This record gives sequence, C-alpha cells and structure tokens, in this order.
Amino acid sequence: MELIKKYFPNLLNKQIDQLFSLKNLYAYWNASVNLISRKTFYNCFYQKHVLFCLGIAKVFTFYPGSSVMDLGTGGGFPGIPLSIVFPNTEFILVDSIHKKIKILEKIIFHLRLNNAHAICIRAEKLENKFDFVVSRYVDKIYKIHNFIKNKFKYKSNNHIQNGALYLKGGILYEELKKFPHAIEYPLMNYFQEPFFQTKKVIWISNI
Repeated sequence: MELIKKYFPNLLNKQIDQLFSLKNLYAYWNASVNLISRKTFYNCFYQKHVLFCLGIAKVFTFYPGSSVMDLGTGGGFPGIPLSIVFPNTEFILVDSIHKKIKILEKIIFHLRLNNAHAICIRAEKLENKFDFVVSRYVDKIYKIHNFIKNKFKYKSNNHIQNGALYLKGGILYEELKKFPHAIEYPLMNYFQEPFFQTKKVIWISNI
C-alpha cells in the first residue's frame, strides 16, 4: 500500500481507505474463487495488480462523466482500482464468468463504489457505447479489439480521442502491426520498480 501512496500522493483519505481494504477483501474471496493469481497475491498484490492497473491513471485522466468498459475484468482489474481513483467516471466491469461477477458485486458494495457496476455478459453482446475500454486481458490485442470495435461513442469529451487502453507487457511489435497509430506508454517512465521495465499502456484510438 505504501507504493500506492508513493506514486499517488494526492489521493483523498476515502480513496486510501478503499485501496487499503482491497487486500483483505481479495484475500477473503480469493480463498474460494480464483479471482487473481494466488502466486502473486500476498507479496505482490499492490505492485502487480493495483499499481499496474493504476498505470492507466499515470498516463491518462478520465474526465468526469466519462463511461468506461473494463473488458474481461476477471477479478475486477483494472476496473476496481480505476473506479476508486476516478469516482466521477462510470465503470462497467464485464466478464462472462458468473461466479466472478457475483463476487465483484459484493466487493463493489463493500467499497461503496457507486460508479462501478459488474455485468455478466460477453462484450460483443453488450449494447452500450463507451468513451473508453480498458483491459488487462492476456489475449493478443488484435483479437481483443475485435470484441469492442463497435462499442465506442464517436464524440470525445476527453483530451484524447475515445478508444481502448490496454495494459500489456513484453515486445508488442507483432500484436500492433494492425494498429500503426497505436501509442505505447512505457510504465518504467512512471514507476521505478523492476517489474515495470517491460510493462506498458497501449492507447488505440477508435478512429
């Protein structure tokens, strides 16, 4: 949790309390359902899960009133941490695994996140339009992007064009061949820990 305070010193006390509560909440629910990797949970929870997801908040600020889909949210990442940091932005956490969504609903309720909602549905069947889609999904970007290419609002109310923000690691040359205008934001420019040496936020505009 000290890592979060180090890199986000301007958080409100309420946000700090919510982020602090995450580890105990996930420890409880992760014992029955594998929401996130148990190998990285106890020693690396805040670095590999929370701070990594908040890398998006280092490179971009969602304006109040924006709507964001967390595609393939799994255990609620990056949607849960981002919804804490951006309380005036609506986050829709989407996943097709019902048992994970039911637990996310309980976590959202416990944290009193009025701007976050978990929905059990396949993304391509969701009728909503969004300003942005965020994802930490492990599949290739060109495969993920097919699910969401028609999910964006055309008009942007933010300082960059609406589009997708992917959390990825490693060399992405092959994945990004179909997206020549994609922009990579290396997280090592924002975080000092070795874990972030190969981690990036990828922004792909919807146009």
